[in-house]
Amino acid sequence: MLLVELCERFTFFATVCNMILFCNLKMGYQYHQAAIANLCFVGACTFMPVLVGWSAELFIGRTRVIYICTFLHFAGTVLLPVVAFPFEDFYIDIHHIAHTLARREQTLLFYAGLLMSSIGTGGIRAIICPLSAYGLQGYKQKELMSFFNWFYWLVNLNSLVVFVGISYIQQSVAKNLGFLIPFMSIVMALITIHMVRNELIYQPVTASSLATTLGVFANAGRMCCIHYRHVGGQVSSWLDRAKEYNGGRYSESHVENTKVLLRLLPLFVLQVLYRICTAQASSGYFIQSMNSNLSLNGFLLPIAAMKVISIIPVILLAPCLDRVHSFLFSKRGYRQLPCMAIVCGHIAAALSLLIAGIYEIHRKWFPLVEQTLSGKILLASSMSCLHLAPQYIFLGMAEVMVAPACSFITFCLAPRSIRGVCMAVMTVFQAFGCFIGALLIKIAFSASEGDWFPDILSSGHLERFFFFLASAMLLNSLAFWQISYR
Repeated sequence: MLLVELCERFTFFATVCNMILFCNLKMGYQYHQAAIANLCFVGACTFMPVLVGWSAELFIGRTRVIYICTFLHFAGTVLLPVVAFPFEDFYIDIHHIAHTLARREQTLLFYAGLLMSSIGTGGIRAIICPLSAYGLQGYKQKELMSFFNWFYWLVNLNSLVVFVGISYIQQSVAKNLGFLIPFMSIVMALITIHMVRNELIYQPVTASSLATTLGVFANAGRMCCIHYRHVGGQVSSWLDRAKEYNGGRYSESHVENTKVLLRLLPLFVLQVLYRICTAQASSGYFIQSMNSNLSLNGFLLPIAAMKVISIIPVILLAPCLDRVHSFLFSKRGYRQLPCMAIVCGHIAAALSLLIAGIYEIHRKWFPLVEQTLSGKILLASSMSCLHLAPQYIFLGMAEVMVAPACSFITFCLAPRSIRGVCMAVMTVFQAFGCFIGALLIKIAFSASEGDWFPDILSSGHLERFFFFLASAMLLNSLAFWQISYR
């Protein structure tokens, strides 16, 4: 199971790491269009496990779903190398005319490949690699926190390998053919799935489903309308209207479980803006690095390798935080510790965006130099990309504090029968963060007439977009601190 998950994440990171560079140079997208495409793909890959898992539970069946999704993932990773293939280097006729894919066909194949890959990712994560499959029900709170720390440490270790190696291959050695690497990775995952499919397909314990939880909300709302118009009567919570003895359709246990999910919603909602901020590492920060001097003593540093700087704090701090958490759990309990970690992480994310805005202003003071990326000469600031390291470091510090703590709070506060549903809802809100981030970039570009997310950074004010997000993130931190006492 771990091998399959590592291969799947390897494929995902390999697709994402240079997508903006590919969209900008190969597809001819403007920066804001490339960033929107990147965020939508990440959001789709985050949302699909919930959608596919729900479909498998209600309609298709888990075994059939995993075969459909593995085929789609395979087809998607086949299409991406086709789009990226440098036809102009191989197919030139006697009149020296390059035969390439038309832009319309190239775009259709590109988005079809991304869509099929995201659906395939959803099936693998939902059916084979859900957190429920790790058997966490018997863990104590200290052991749970330790598990989530090391789980996210392992995920980031995998992404570290990808961003260092594949980003260099895609950008410098094999250029566009680097998309063959996620194809080979998913082939390895598919072989593993086929060999041990009976042991890998996770069969969940019968419990409250997502459909049941949504049904409680719908039935409670319907019953509230009926009672408001005709009857009246008092209940402690509007969800109690869905209980059988109040005329609803659901048992008391189902309704009480849904109340727990409702209490967790503020936590999930306040993580949306945090996800918008962390998504800047693969969108706004990537574009900022792309327009900085990537040459280090004659070596061209891969742009996506800058993401490694944000991963290093996770790799270094996660074991240390695990020891600190173990000590504090034994001495002071757990009630406020995860909430404090989330608040500190939110503040670190806000500081990261603030530093990014300051360095964007500073970057414009440097003269422009020519820089070759994927065979094309671009004008970039002569400021070294290493000046941007602090903003990546603070973003990594934020992630190592927020991600494990959020999963821990959700897992601990949710009853056992509804934990899977709560984790699914948390995932949905994380996906919303990517989609809303993409929408925010579109709004910022349109409202400022390209000034806040310019195609030529030296003539625009990308820093204003960063400052706006930093201010919103600080207010978000204060709001979370207030509700954490509840």
